[in-house]
Amino acid sequence: PWGSSVHSTAPWGLPGAEPPPVWGEGSQWPRDRPPQASSPALSSDLLICIPRGVGMYPPQIRVGGSSYIGTPETTAPTIVVPPGNRSVVAGSSETTLECIASARPVEDLSVTWKRNGVRITSGLHSFGRRLTISNPTSADTGLYVCEAALLGSAFEPARAKAFLFITEPPYFTAEPESRISAEVEETVDIRCQAMGVPLPTLQWYKDAISISRLQNPRYKVLASGGLRIQKLRPEDSGIFQCFASNEGGEIQTHTYLDVTNIAPVFTQRPADTTVTDGMTAILRCEVSGAPKPAITWKRENHILASGSVRIPRFMLLESGGLQIAPVFIQDAGNYTCYAANTEGSLNASATLTVWNRTSIIHPPEDHVVIKGTTATLHCGATHDPRVSLRYVWKKDNVALTPSSTSRIVVEKDGSLLISQTWSGDIGDYTCEIVSEGGNDSRMARLEVIELPHSPQNLLASPNSSHSHAVVLSWVRPFDGNSPILYYIVELSENNSPWKVHLSNVGPEMTGVTVSGLTPARTYQFRVCAVNEVGRGQYSAETSRLMLPEEPPSAPPKNIVASGRTNQSIMVQWQPPPETEHNGVLRGYILRYRLAGLPGEYQQRNITSPEVNYCLVTDLIIWTQYEIQVAAYNGAGLGVFSRAVTEYTLQGVPTAPPQNVQTEAVNSTTIQFLWNPPPQQFINGINQGYKLLAWPADAPEAVTVVTIAPDFHGVHHGHITNLKKFTAYFTSVLCFTTPGDGPPSTPQLVWTHEDKPGAVGHLSFTEILDTSLKVSWQEPLEKNGIITGYQISWEVYGRNDSRLTHTLNSTTHEYKIQGLSSLTTYTIDVAAVTAVGAGLVTSSTISSGVPPDLPGAPSNLVISNISPRSATLQFRPGYDGKTSISRWIVEGQVGAIGDEEEWVTLYEEENEPDAQTLEIPNLTPYTHYRFRMKQVNIVGPSPYSQSSRVIQTLQAPPDVAPTSVTVRTASETSLRLRWVPLPDSQYNGNPESVGYRIKYWRSDLQSSALAQVVSDRLEREFTIEELEEWMEYELQMQAFNAVGAGPWSEVVRGRTRESVPSAAPENVSAEAVSSTQILLTWASVPEQDQNGLILGYKILFRAKDLDPEPRSHTVRGNHTQSALLAGLRKFVLYELQVLAFTRIGNGVPSTPLILERTKDDAPGPPVRLVFPEVRLTSVRIVWQPPEEPNGIILGYQIAYRLASSSPHTFTTVEVGATVRQFTATDLAPESAYIFRLSAKTRQGWGEPLEATVITTEKRERPAPPRELLVPQAEVTARSLRLQWVPGSDGASPIRYFTVQVRELPRGEWQTYSSSISHEATACIVDRLRPFTSYKLRLKATNDIGDSDFSSETEAVTTLQDVPGEPPGSVSATPHTTSSVLIQWQPPRDESLNGLLQGYRIYYRELEYEAGSGTEAKTLKSPIALRAELTDLKKYRRYEVIMTAYNIIGESPASAPVEVFVGEAAPAMAPQNVQVTPLTASQLEVTWDPPPPESQNGNIQGYKIYYWEADSQNDTEKMKVLFLPEPVVRLKNLTSHTEYLVSISAFNAAGDGPRSDPRQGRTHQAAPGAPSFLAFSEITSTTLNVSWGEPAAANGILQGYRVVYEPLAPVQGVSKVVTVEVRGNWQRWLKVRDLTKGVTYFFRVQARTITYGPELQANVTAGPAEGSPGSPRDVLVTKSASELTLQWTEGHSGDTPTTGYVIEARPSDEGLWDMFVKDIPRSATSYTLSLDKLRQGVTYEFRVVAVNEVGYGEPSSPSTAVSAQVEAPFYEEWWFLLVMALSSLIVILLVVFALVLHGQNKKYKNCSTGKGISTMEESVTRDNGGFAALELSSRHLNVKSTFSKKNGTSVVPRPPGDLSCQGWGDSPRPRAPPASHLVATDSDYEDALPKHSFVNHYMSDPTYYNSWKRRAQGRAPAPHRYEAVAGAEAGAQLHPVITTQSAGGVYTPAGPGARTPLTGFSSFV
Repeated sequence: PWGSSVHSTAPWGLPGAEPPPVWGEGSQWPRDRPPQASSPALSSDLLICIPRGVGMYPPQIRVGGSSYIGTPETTAPTIVVPPGNRSVVAGSSETTLECIASARPVEDLSVTWKRNGVRITSGLHSFGRRLTISNPTSADTGLYVCEAALLGSAFEPARAKAFLFITEPPYFTAEPESRISAEVEETVDIRCQAMGVPLPTLQWYKDAISISRLQNPRYKVLASGGLRIQKLRPEDSGIFQCFASNEGGEIQTHTYLDVTNIAPVFTQRPADTTVTDGMTAILRCEVSGAPKPAITWKRENHILASGSVRIPRFMLLESGGLQIAPVFIQDAGNYTCYAANTEGSLNASATLTVWNRTSIIHPPEDHVVIKGTTATLHCGATHDPRVSLRYVWKKDNVALTPSSTSRIVVEKDGSLLISQTWSGDIGDYTCEIVSEGGNDSRMARLEVIELPHSPQNLLASPNSSHSHAVVLSWVRPFDGNSPILYYIVELSENNSPWKVHLSNVGPEMTGVTVSGLTPARTYQFRVCAVNEVGRGQYSAETSRLMLPEEPPSAPPKNIVASGRTNQSIMVQWQPPPETEHNGVLRGYILRYRLAGLPGEYQQRNITSPEVNYCLVTDLIIWTQYEIQVAAYNGAGLGVFSRAVTEYTLQGVPTAPPQNVQTEAVNSTTIQFLWNPPPQQFINGINQGYKLLAWPADAPEAVTVVTIAPDFHGVHHGHITNLKKFTAYFTSVLCFTTPGDGPPSTPQLVWTHEDKPGAVGHLSFTEILDTSLKVSWQEPLEKNGIITGYQISWEVYGRNDSRLTHTLNSTTHEYKIQGLSSLTTYTIDVAAVTAVGAGLVTSSTISSGVPPDLPGAPSNLVISNISPRSATLQFRPGYDGKTSISRWIVEGQVGAIGDEEEWVTLYEEENEPDAQTLEIPNLTPYTHYRFRMKQVNIVGPSPYSQSSRVIQTLQAPPDVAPTSVTVRTASETSLRLRWVPLPDSQYNGNPESVGYRIKYWRSDLQSSALAQVVSDRLEREFTIEELEEWMEYELQMQAFNAVGAGPWSEVVRGRTRESVPSAAPENVSAEAVSSTQILLTWASVPEQDQNGLILGYKILFRAKDLDPEPRSHTVRGNHTQSALLAGLRKFVLYELQVLAFTRIGNGVPSTPLILERTKDDAPGPPVRLVFPEVRLTSVRIVWQPPEEPNGIILGYQIAYRLASSSPHTFTTVEVGATVRQFTATDLAPESAYIFRLSAKTRQGWGEPLEATVITTEKRERPAPPRELLVPQAEVTARSLRLQWVPGSDGASPIRYFTVQVRELPRGEWQTYSSSISHEATACIVDRLRPFTSYKLRLKATNDIGDSDFSSETEAVTTLQDVPGEPPGSVSATPHTTSSVLIQWQPPRDESLNGLLQGYRIYYRELEYEAGSGTEAKTLKSPIALRAELTDLKKYRRYEVIMTAYNIIGESPASAPVEVFVGEAAPAMAPQNVQVTPLTASQLEVTWDPPPPESQNGNIQGYKIYYWEADSQNDTEKMKVLFLPEPVVRLKNLTSHTEYLVSISAFNAAGDGPRSDPRQGRTHQAAPGAPSFLAFSEITSTTLNVSWGEPAAANGILQGYRVVYEPLAPVQGVSKVVTVEVRGNWQRWLKVRDLTKGVTYFFRVQARTITYGPELQANVTAGPAEGSPGSPRDVLVTKSASELTLQWTEGHSGDTPTTGYVIEARPSDEGLWDMFVKDIPRSATSYTLSLDKLRQGVTYEFRVVAVNEVGYGEPSSPSTAVSAQVEAPFYEEWWFLLVMALSSLIVILLVVFALVLHGQNKKYKNCSTGKGISTMEESVTRDNGGFAALELSSRHLNVKSTFSKKNGTSVVPRPPGDLSCQGWGDSPRPRAPPASHLVATDSDYEDALPKHSFVNHYMSDPTYYNSWKRRAQGRAPAPHRYEAVAGAEAGAQLHPVITTQSAGGVYTPAGPGARTPLTGFSSFV
């Protein structure tokens, strides 16, 4: 209480001494002392001491300058003199503490004392100033506090502290014995302890000397005060003193220590010891002696331990014993202990036995089990076989004593089994193993846990601070010995199934606030606890609590506003979340106002909560509105949504631009200046302005220029490229997206005058040597007022000679004079306006020489080829003596050919000296061929020769596909349609042209996906694998090998709504009762909903019981739980949940949820019978209940006499597996009532009661009778069967069995075998509607079954609605306002009656259209298609179908969507005409389909064409994307019949094809023959053959064969040409070859002209390696035969295979093959003379043949005549007789001939020419030589007489070039070529028989025909070999022989048979 700057001391005296001074501070003076008493000379820091008498005034202190503290009335207590610390010896008389305090008023001052916080009341004196303590002891020690307080005041008491110390003298608490004896080397402790206050200090003395001075290290003072002497020695004997001293005094005590020597003596000898392996063994050996004996342990003389020896594991103990740790088995044996000191020594031995250790190797483990289960604690041990074990189990250290019947069993292996565990089994279990080999024990903890109990006293009360919450509280339940993990709170909202609301309430909680509840709903709550075992029982439910209704707490969501018209906005929304309704929604309030303006809202009240859209009308054009929506219920209006803003659609401006000014800037440009219309009249976004200008004389020719809006200053713009000096009306308009506003007032403006254009038609006339006249016409482009003309001329190339003359405007010709003759002049003419002279028209001309047409350019060269241009270089042609005024370039584009058209590509004017032209505007990747011409004043030149064909380079496409539209194709696909690029816009290789489509979701800024369409002609593509019910944006571009073209405009499309592609998530099920299961689930993920979820369906089926699952529907997307009721009890159900949209059901959840309903009391057992009944006993048999409702635990049989009391039953219980029971000790011939009931966990079920009579007279029952099914009781799926029971056979009927048979062919099926014996009727259900059945019944008693009753009459169930909708429903646009609906009927088994027809429901899928649905009914059950007409264009419709009968309609089919407004053309193009143009082109023309069938704009046509006889292989299709109805089909096959069909297409698809029309291309030159082959090659002859051309390209008229030697033969090179008429003969026999010469053959086919040649070389024989010539050929002749003989020559390289004979008749002179295939072994050949021609001489030669070919012929034989000796009938006499005898006959014949006229006579050659023809077929001979097989059929050659051109044609020898009459001599004459033709009739009659035919040839189809003629007789027609055949009517082949010697070779003379050189015969 003292300051640091002031110190004062007041004298303090005892009572009666000088009064203490009084100190004052400031004005605090004593009451009786005035302030003046102080000396004014004192400084302010002066302390004033004022003496006072003894009183209660405390001293006061004044510090100068400070104010007074307190007031004169009161002063805070202060301690003036505090008590001081004191120290007092215990036992003194007393001590006093003094404390002096000061305060005012003094009488209220109170002083109190406390010691150690406890108030002191005794020993106080002087008003508490003094405290006296008498006889102080240690208890008085402590802290004393003096406390001064002023009673009744608020001052804090003053306190002072002092400490009192009490001192006590020392005293001993422990003293040593008076004498201590000890042995040498021992350690001895001498005790000495003392106490006192303060604690005394101890000092030790030995023999009066302080031990501190002795400094003996063996002496040590202990902490307790005692003295320790280690390793005693004899000199340690003596007196030891202990002194204790403190402030209170000093005391002492002493003892005598005696140290002695003794010989060693065993105090404990070693003993035999048995220990366990691994333990510690101790062999005792205790010895006494002084000095202490030394111990040594030995084993077999090995020292193990001693004072100096230490071996591991062996340790010498202090006691002398030996410790072995650990002990091993090998340590067993004898051990000896040796002891010695100075007084003597001794030893002793012991045996150590070591056992294997007993130990627990499988100790018990802590175990937690669930109550009621079995706990097993294992305890496995290992032990020495010499010892036995005993297991002892203890629980909580109390031994268990299991018995054989106890729940607790100890197994042989020591395991402890505790069954039916409960909470009493909880504890610590110890397994102890007791054995001689050691003991072991282990402990484990067993915990028994169970389900927690249900929380108690659950209370629910509203939360006063939160209206959406309820406070729950409960009492903590028993936790089941397992800590509660959490609580689960469930609620039931509005009596809905229970669902988990809080799933994890902390275990420490006993209450919780349940929030998030919905107003206006009732709630119940229940709580359960969950521990490790599981979920415990629920608490009792709370009473139902109703929350008050509130306005909706959330606004409607997903508000979308879109402008529909320029005065309306469509607003759509979705209701607030159901949890935010807070009551029943009554409707919506929509409010709106102008955006950004403070005006009031206007409201629309939507009074139906089902309507979630509103069309807000009567709005301002192109104005932004802000719109909000709120829902309301009975409690009021909820919150408004966030404002959405939307514009009404734009309108067109209603005012024109203002202040429009126009003026002409120059001759082609007009400038416009204007201001925009007032903003309020634009009515939209200003898209710009349109400048309009149109000539005053042509108002329809409006030029429009669009100007983007400029929002700064005056707008301006220009229209350029106008006509010069023309009056234009001009105007300006403003436009927005919807359209154009009104134009401004038209203003007339003239474009400026300009120089005129070139004059027209410059020409020259009257061209003389010195003058000429020039004429011209006015310019087409005057560009002003023509004021005159300016004509100039100069000598060509001399500007200094120019003369100019100006003419007036009316002069259009001028005569130039004074020219120099024959001089070239340049003449220029130009028109003149006020602006100046116009373009000059110039030309050159020579005086005196009139100009003429120019010549064609030449030497066209193409260079610098690019995709769009090429450079054409040329040499100009003759200029026509005047300058070239224009160059014209034409080209064939794409299709190049002589028949293709030429188009003008480029014109260049006023470049008379040009030699190079750049041809622009070409199409990339297109073939071109150019030609050109030049033009002068006279006219155009001829065209130049065509240039080479070029192809421009490729370039990317210039345009995107047009008319791109997108339509919904399916739930996951969109169909994109477009108009493909025309061929001319490919700009590249057509094979590389394709289309690229990119698409992306409109709501995601994700990367776009792409699809490539490689078919350039494709017009549509379906994009698959899209997400359902999603909007996409799409673009297209075309590409080729070079690059891609521009993208098309973006189009949008939405996929169709679909069924959900995923199941609801988190499906769970819980059985809440024996008949109810609660299912809960979460919604389908949003990305998988694929549409608007309308609700959910639960599919449930009793596993193994129900064949098909049933369904339960939950409407709406907000309810995500359902309570299935009415289920079977204790049955396992399979459950699935699926979501559905309006399209149909989604995917069911997987895996199947399996949940079993809870058990319940069972139903009654069934089929109770008494198979054995005796007089005193009965046996009862039964079957389990049909509804067990749980696990059957047993059965109860109760029975009594029927006549006894109803309550006197004898009851017996049997097990669950028992199915029979025998009741005995019954009364005979008595009726007994038996009751049988089953039991589950829930109790006994309903009993089944039956009566039996104890008698032995029983039999089977009679069948029921009078079966009847009342028609009134028949429904679609059930009926009621009633009957009258038959006789029971003296044994009560136990049950009935009903069987049902479906007509007409069904089998009997048992419906039920457990119908009550008391029943006389039953309901038979699960029947099929509209189906006929028969039923029968039998009864069963204890003896057995009755016969079946008679069948009922056929009963037909009633009809029901069809069970299935129509299938495969499709909707296809038919026209632009109709749709074709097609479907398949429902399955017959689902009709459920007589199908009457179908109903089609359709509606627009648009909000404005409302939800009205229209229907169309088809009353024909066989109809499978229908048309919906009068639909709105460009709308989407949804169509569903139902089938109906008399009962009602089937379920609806899945909805299908269709877009109306687009349909493919309904009819084909009309009047298709096909016209041939060339051999490879057809022109096709047609008329479009009728307008009413076009169904939209025709985008193009598809032309299908194919060869008439092979459509599948040759059909092609050409797409024409332009609507012109004409096309040229090119690159066709020549002379081929084509069929052409055409279809039109529009954006919706292709229309039908037209009927095919025929057209044949013209003929063309044929192709080359398919092959050329040679056979039978000898040294002079061969056969040549060829094949028909692969491409005939027309009707084959014949062939041309040309052959010639490769080198001249004997200086002569002859070329032989043979024309073969017709196509049937394709071979020729050539006989005029020269041996060994190589010939060059060429063959051509001919249609309208000859085609290309086929060429081949062949060398005449013999071939190298062929046989040599046969020798010695000899011919012998008899009367009728001719024999040839020869000798074989050289065989060649291979053996000879045969021979042929060649003959040369004298009338022809050429060798030819006569006999073939003579065997190789033959050396002679005989033939009949009949085969030779009479009168002809023959030479023969033989040719050998081998595999190489024909060999060298032999030398010719001698000539042999064919004359035969005359027989007898040729004698004269025989002839005379025959002539006379036949004269009359001859005359008759002649007369007959005359009568028949001249028709049968041969005509002579004066009127016709003789022609001989033949056919020859050659096949491969037996020798294997190459031979051409010409025909496989026999050739029949006929000769006829035919009239041709009025003459007869007579067959004649081919070699005969003359024509004779019947008796004429032959004269050589060449037949005219025009007559070498035979007609079809030439072969009608058979020719006469040949004079000889070789009958010995091996090939019967091969003939040589010869012709002979006797001198002086008419030539007989003969058959002769032909070199070329022809079809019927074939012409003769003219043969032309060309020789270097010149001339045509003719036969030598009359009658000669030598043919012309170079060919063998004529045909």
